[in-house]
Amino acid sequence: MTQAVVSVGEDTSYREVVDVLIGHRFSAVPVVDGSQRVVGVVSEADLLRKIEYAGAEKRRIFETRRRRGDRDKANGRTAAELMSAPAVVAAPGMPVTTAARLMEAEAVKRLPVVDGQGRLVGVVSRGDLLKVHQRLDSEILADIEKAVLEPFLADDARAVTTQVVDGVVTLTGKVDRRSSAEIAIRLARQVAGVVDLHSLLDYDFDDREFRGPRQPFGADSPGPRPPFGPESSAGR
Repeated sequence: MTQAVVSVGEDTSYREVVDVLIGHRFSAVPVVDGSQRVVGVVSEADLLRKIEYAGAEKRRIFETRRRRGDRDKANGRTAAELMSAPAVVAAPGMPVTTAARLMEAEAVKRLPVVDGQGRLVGVVSRGDLLKVHQRLDSEILADIEKAVLEPFLADDARAVTTQVVDGVVTLTGKVDRRSSAEIAIRLARQVAGVVDLHSLLDYDFDDREFRGPRQPFGADSPGPRPPFGPESSAGR
């Protein structure tokens, strides 16, 4: 997250907003009120409406709501008239994966970060999200061991070996339950900086039968159990 945040006020003029975006090489800038609460975001796309609709014919009776909104922005002179609202925002401490999914779902490149009162405290960009993959392998390893294996696997943690090379994690060893292996794999994947994960985990007891439908009586035996993970049939 970038904490030295650039924002504009609701009364900021069109020209001033353009200067901010070009001068800072931003694709969008948050709009705040007098209490620094985020009320919207002005993007390059919002500003381009003025060029798109320059000299356009008058509004049609059966024009779509979106087209009417775009036309109104083309006539806007201040940030309040140009912005998209409400703004798509993030909360402090939002996981990187959640922020990335939110950007993708909302088709935005930057997320204003707001506190509990909606006040601007930072901005997260796509570039900020990519920085997690600059983490050292040793940092990723420490996070997996201290934040995943030790608290969630308890005694089983000592039976699991973790290796991290260029962000790719390999888990090997044997745990008591299949569900424990599932937890370790899922949480380790969520650690910041993990590029991929290979699981060679095995387990002593498959507790799926207590969490889902039993296998029909007389069904063929599944045969020898391979190591649990994405590469094995047990992990599919």
